[in-house]
Amino acid sequence: MPTASTVKIAGASALAAAMLAAVSRPRAVGRLVRGIVTRAAGGPVYTPLPPPQKVKVALCQLHVTADKEQNLKTARKAIEDAAAAGAKLVVLPEMFNCPYSNDSFPTYAEDIEGGASGSVAALSAAAAAARVTLVAGSIPERCHGKLYNTCCVFDSRGKLLAKHRKVHLFDIDIPGKITFKESLTLSPGPGPTVVDTEAGRLGIGICYDIRFPELAQIYAARGCQVLIYPGAFNMTTGPVHWELLAKARAVDNQIFVLTCSPARNPDSSYQAWGHSTAVGPFAEVLATTEHAPATVLADLDYGQLAERRAAMPLRQQKRHDLYLLLDKTAP
Repeated sequence: MPTASTVKIAGASALAAAMLAAVSRPRAVGRLVRGIVTRAAGGPVYTPLPPPQKVKVALCQLHVTADKEQNLKTARKAIEDAAAAGAKLVVLPEMFNCPYSNDSFPTYAEDIEGGASGSVAALSAAAAAARVTLVAGSIPERCHGKLYNTCCVFDSRGKLLAKHRKVHLFDIDIPGKITFKESLTLSPGPGPTVVDTEAGRLGIGICYDIRFPELAQIYAARGCQVLIYPGAFNMTTGPVHWELLAKARAVDNQIFVLTCSPARNPDSSYQAWGHSTAVGPFAEVLATTEHAPATVLADLDYGQLAERRAAMPLRQQKRHDLYLLLDKTAP
């Protein structure tokens, strides 16, 4: 049965407490540091990869308007067409059901946990009708007085398998180019999300999450076969960083990476870069598009992960005596 888990990083407070207690005892500090190095030298425990399979994926680059119902109709049609083309894993863009703006997020937000989400109901029905695994981009979610940028994952029967709330909020200020602060309206999610599906083990991130390699490392260590990032990079960072970051996360972790953007909309105050892209574990671009509405199709062979990692054994060559990524979630 497909399962989902939220991965949390912990241990820093315990480590700090131990070091504080040893401050007045230099020998104890030495023993503590040696203990950390010994633990690091042993290396992380990597979760085995699920059985390899071949999966056709579809990245649906959608035209997003201020009309939520129209956006949902557009998404449903794209999901149907992707399934008709043979896709078993379908991905939608970030904030596909509303304009990307701090003014829009509170107005369009839906209560997913309270069962008052028309978008979730529509997406569930669409996934079941098309019989696909659906990574439904993201929508604004309202929960206990807070707003989140939330991605829902559905199985081919329409069951909601997991929710990923954007972990890293998009707060930037590039003089003369763009200023945007998601934190003015949105709250960060609790941690990474790994979900087992019929289309493979997925690690979910949203847009700005792709900039943080530690998140991708945790997903790779947990045996994910593909990292999926619905996103809406802008016209300043998109041309230089969108494809670069997808390739970086892929080659660093020898893993498939999928990015899915809204199409560019001249009527919107926020211009998305577009260029939804599928990248292979050798950082090769498998399929991409321009900025207009389009569906990107690509065939993923998960058997390539083991092959690439055997040919270039980065995991075995890492110097764990020099650095350590703490992931305290039970396997």
